[in-house]
Amino acid sequence: MLNTHRVRSRAIAAAAFAAGLALALSSCSSPSAPAGGTEQHEAAPGFLAVADDALTGSGALTVQLDYDTSEADGLDPQTAQTARSWMIMGLVYETLVTTDEKFAIAPGLATSWKRPDDTTYVFTIDTSAKFSNGRALSTADVVGSLKRLAGGKSIWTGQLGPVSSITATGANEVTVKLSAPYAPFLAALANTPAAILPMQEIEQGTLDPKTAMLGTGPYTVVSHRQDQSWKFAANPAWRGGEIPVRDLELQIVAQESTRQAGLREGSAGMANFVNIDALTQLAGTAGVKVVNQTQSDFYYLYENSQRPGSPLQDQDVRFAINTAVDRKAISDIVFAGTASPTGITPSNLPGACAVGDLPSERATVEEAKRAIDGAKLGGRKLSLLVYTSEPVLAQMAQLIQQQLAEVGVAVTIEQYDAATYRAKIETAKPGDFDLALGWYAGYGDPSMVTKWWNPEQALFNTGFVGVHEDLNRLIDQGASTLDPKERAKVLTELCASADRYSEIVPLVHRPSIIGYSTKSVSPTIASNEGYGDILRNLTDYRVVGK
Repeated sequence: MLNTHRVRSRAIAAAAFAAGLALALSSCSSPSAPAGGTEQHEAAPGFLAVADDALTGSGALTVQLDYDTSEADGLDPQTAQTARSWMIMGLVYETLVTTDEKFAIAPGLATSWKRPDDTTYVFTIDTSAKFSNGRALSTADVVGSLKRLAGGKSIWTGQLGPVSSITATGANEVTVKLSAPYAPFLAALANTPAAILPMQEIEQGTLDPKTAMLGTGPYTVVSHRQDQSWKFAANPAWRGGEIPVRDLELQIVAQESTRQAGLREGSAGMANFVNIDALTQLAGTAGVKVVNQTQSDFYYLYENSQRPGSPLQDQDVRFAINTAVDRKAISDIVFAGTASPTGITPSNLPGACAVGDLPSERATVEEAKRAIDGAKLGGRKLSLLVYTSEPVLAQMAQLIQQQLAEVGVAVTIEQYDAATYRAKIETAKPGDFDLALGWYAGYGDPSMVTKWWNPEQALFNTGFVGVHEDLNRLIDQGASTLDPKERAKVLTELCASADRYSEIVPLVHRPSIIGYSTKSVSPTIASNEGYGDILRNLTDYRVVGK
């Protein structure tokens, strides 16, 4: 049931906020409304662009990115923590399964699989696949890779779920048994940290996966200069056949304006952008197309419930703040309507909960104001932390500051470098802040990111999130329920419970703008992405004019 009173009051408030913020945000490169030509249309169901098969040439492609991969364990995919690392390492390595444009599980190094019961997965391995050194893939590589991941201490070890055994059960068959049903298991196998490694070379000591990459994937590394560039060449041993993009260079170019110039002048065939201004600034540029891929990544607001003496220890106060924060206004004003609101299950994933059904969305701003008035904050100002490396966070903070002022909550915005920000939020116990903005990777299954609402599983947020046994049970139930309809019900209840506790408040999806030169490349780009891989369909790209 739509709360029309809330809709009217929020629409009026949003108009006032937009007018009040116009000058304040102009100095932060505030996005304007999309200009003509930027409205998105799918080239085919599930795709923003589809490569032109009539193009039969091959050649090189230069892609400009905003930053390089930087991992504590170097090039080891199993411990990689960022989407940029997953994308780059995924050019060399392959996983047993992958995801398609609808987030359905698709074959990878496993040509097929079956589930004889709720906790057993039997994979048929494509043993015709070869590592780029010419050695054939074996079931020992698969078993060894998965055992190495399951026995490790990386973030992805937790995402893999309750694995109890991994064995080769035939010449081209591997069986994985779980100790309990786990719905995201295949989705966890579909990301680069679960890649199949050359275990023979690793165990013999002839390859250190921290310093060199050897995979069965479509590319091999030619060179890498940290924070400058990567160069790849097509892997002649790849079982997928000849690749039109034979030579690939990833250039690290920090400034968005420079990446835009690269597209305009032809020094880059493709580039990525986070600032949605790129949609309008590149609109109308001859030979350049720009699309906004919806990723499952999303921005959030932290409300620190663990700081002694803080009014945010009161759940009613936190929920009132959650209610006052208008997701739709954030999308419309900060992101020019290009970022969709979301709950804790990313809204673009199958089975995600409906944002409009969240308790905070059904409550009214007037109810939030009454709760704040009753709490008697005594004029205390709350700190709202952002980090400077993502300028849009400051824009979001200014809007939220005005939204909270409407219900009687005064906020002071504090900006820090990323290291100081993390020290105040994740290192300090309790966290040295009241409110904070940031973003999460959303992954490829609605249960995967919900783990972060349980501090006993997440660990990084024990300084600002409390333990709630009822919520934790729902998190576990969402991951263990295999029937899609039953699981959707659990996830709806889970979203509502997390929304009421209001400690980690999801806001809107993080934009992923991709621009490309039609004079250089004809790409295939999915409308949705779960693991931040803007080059996911690179082997389908076609080279123009070659």
